[in-house]
Amino acid sequence: MRTIHRILLFTCLYFPYLFAASKVAYASNDDHVKVGSYHCPPFVIESETDVPSGLSIYLWEQIAVELGVKYKISHHELGELLDQVSTKALNIGVSCISITPEREEILDFSHSFYETHLAIAVKQQGYLSSIKNIFTNKKLWFVLSFAFITAGFVGGIYYLLEHRVNDKLYSMRSKKSQLVEGFILGLLFITKGPFNYYEFKTLTGRVLTVLLAIFTTFFIASITAILASTFTLGLLNSDIKGPNDLAKLRVGAKAESTSSLFLTSHSIVHQSFESTNDLLEALNNEQVEAIVADDAVLKYLIKKAKELGNYESLSVLPYQFEKQNYGLVLENNSPHREKLNRALLKIRQSPGWRQTLNKYFADK
Repeated sequence: MRTIHRILLFTCLYFPYLFAASKVAYASNDDHVKVGSYHCPPFVIESETDVPSGLSIYLWEQIAVELGVKYKISHHELGELLDQVSTKALNIGVSCISITPEREEILDFSHSFYETHLAIAVKQQGYLSSIKNIFTNKKLWFVLSFAFITAGFVGGIYYLLEHRVNDKLYSMRSKKSQLVEGFILGLLFITKGPFNYYEFKTLTGRVLTVLLAIFTTFFIASITAILASTFTLGLLNSDIKGPNDLAKLRVGAKAESTSSLFLTSHSIVHQSFESTNDLLEALNNEQVEAIVADDAVLKYLIKKAKELGNYESLSVLPYQFEKQNYGLVLENNSPHREKLNRALLKIRQSPGWRQTLNKYFADK
């Protein structure tokens, strides 16, 4: 009987504490979740005077409210943050932290809350360099060569069919002049489009005109798109057509980031920098010719800098590679991952989340 009384007394005394411990998902000895962050605008924006803000900070604040926990945020660099969460010195890491298989071996992650990809930023060249790059662009010369060869072929066929019977199209007397007229006819045909059906006297010429009318419609559209892309990229940096071209350039990436890991895995030698701001400064000062970082972060920082009149010549190239998914980083085998994920999914469906996304990423 005494044993039963002792068990009941123990349960009454300690059950409230056990319940409180289960509610405060990441509580430490001082009843606060230990949250680590690192500066990564617009996901975490830190300053010496203001409290941290940003998309990831907003997400964690809403999760904390949903779970009913108190927390303290401390600043860390990326490598230090991951190490401290893995050793359980911190309960959670909040920033733009990519979910990778290597990190999953020693850490847990929440569900992804933002998807982006790696991107390349370069410094736009001056007008003289841009003109030089356009006219030394191999792709441009290939397109022009193909167009001229096609024009000569089409003009040659029409010359053979029409030059004896069509004085309107072939008015010159000498054979050389008529050949030039044939070439001009072919060039006009593939750049301007088909001529009037009745311009040609022979039946074969008229049938060929109908067939070429279909071909030139697609040909002109394709050539226009290729030339537009070539000239646009020529104004940025004609030497870079994708990540494979980085091997021949001076490249920078943030230390211990997924960008640095990507470059290393592709045997691309690069300089490491402590922060993305250092990366942009190095690119602007031409210490490096290109930098690799997360697309969302690069575009946000460059846009904000340009609003202040800085980094006017920096641009992000229109290439997408190496998809990145951001998540909150948790201590390994965290028993609280499920309820945190439920809260995260609920918040992502809320109007407040959509408004916060627009705040940081909508074009103004």
